[in-house]
Amino acid sequence: MKLASIDVGLKRIGVAICLTSDIVTPQAAILRKNRNQAARDVNIFLKEWEIEKLIVGFPSASIDMQNRINHFVSLLELKIPYEFCEENMSSIEAEDLMKGEIKYKRDGRIDSLAAKIILERYLTKKIS
Repeated sequence: MKLASIDVGLKRIGVAICLTSDIVTPQAAILRKNRNQAARDVNIFLKEWEIEKLIVGFPSASIDMQNRINHFVSLLELKIPYEFCEENMSSIEAEDLMKGEIKYKRDGRIDSLAAKIILERYLTKKIS
């Protein structure tokens, strides 16, 4: 099953995919000008990669972000199943992985690496 994950942020949406077994690859982050444009771009991404299930990073610590993420997911034209997965600390973990390589924090690499971590967590949880 082809999976994708998104890490929804206020400025960028990190994206990662898993097309075979358990190899997860971060993709270029989606820059977010506004909610509708970002939702359109996510929909296009899902169709282009023929994704069969979407995993959405969901923070247990912030009710405000939970509400924002729920609203964003409602804007997506999903014809595939989706599931929320705990995302706490994924961005910090992503920053740690990229220590020394970060020149531009705003280029989206950290966001997509966080999406990769979220999808790996989902796959690990599913296997165990």
